[in-house]
Amino acid sequence: MTHDNEAGNEVTDREIIMSRLLNAPRELVWKVWTQPEHLINWWGPNGFTTTSKNMSLTAGGEWRFVMHGPDGRDYQNRIVFTEVKKPELLRYKHAGDEETEPISFEVKISFAAEGRKTRLKMVMTFANAAELSRVEKEYGAIEGGIQHVASLEEYLAKIKTTEPFVIERLLNAPVALVWKAISNKEEMKKWYFDLAEFKPQVGFEFSFTGGSEEKSYLHLCKVTVAEEEKKLAYTWRYDEYAGNSEVTFELFAESDKTRLVLTHTGLETFPKNNKDFARESFEEGWTFIIGKSLPEYLEKQ
Repeated sequence: MTHDNEAGNEVTDREIIMSRLLNAPRELVWKVWTQPEHLINWWGPNGFTTTSKNMSLTAGGEWRFVMHGPDGRDYQNRIVFTEVKKPELLRYKHAGDEETEPISFEVKISFAAEGRKTRLKMVMTFANAAELSRVEKEYGAIEGGIQHVASLEEYLAKIKTTEPFVIERLLNAPVALVWKAISNKEEMKKWYFDLAEFKPQVGFEFSFTGGSEEKSYLHLCKVTVAEEEKKLAYTWRYDEYAGNSEVTFELFAESDKTRLVLTHTGLETFPKNNKDFARESFEEGWTFIIGKSLPEYLEKQ
């Protein structure tokens, strides 16, 4: 296996294994890998384009699509999903039948968050060494797979600045406790910001001070959604600076735990010439707050 800190490729007797550290948050990588409107923009090796017919992203669901080769040939494809664990794991069978290319193999893709980046690992498993050798000879599976992941990386770099920032974490606490943490000012100051006043009520306006080591900013916010133990949203802007955005917290119960999804839209509206308003600054801040500060606070409760 040849690799550096960013990428690695390995071929065993019946597997093709690819790993790459992508410069994008896990939720965005998951999104562009599982939504047809994104897939058609990067899926496939160099020179190929893709037309999506239909997709059902559930265990037992399928995705049918056509890959258009640079030689003008159309390649019919069918994927059957066997496991969907958003945003961490995706398993599927590339199923050959009378309507598709005669290629059958299983795929396991893991999406591991590493700070603001994502470690992608894709394992393609064939029935035996002979089948892997055939597919490589007839379809160029190994080089095609390398180009496939490279296309993903290029597409992520292209859309990253225009997509909302999303971070998702499974928290080891019930929904009621997480709701209290994000809506009670006395609890919020233990892991978030120290607010003079806060009420989870639509129309409630609040402010707080925060920023970088070099400069602090007055944040001006207004609650836009308040659904107890489900969803909380508020606008987020800066005094004396152009731009307006919105932060949304969504809570989903999973047994005695809570899946929290935070979405920050409108980052592109802030001044471009201030590094404190750069997307990377928000990614770093939210990754720390939701990925470290909040979980640590909850563990103490």
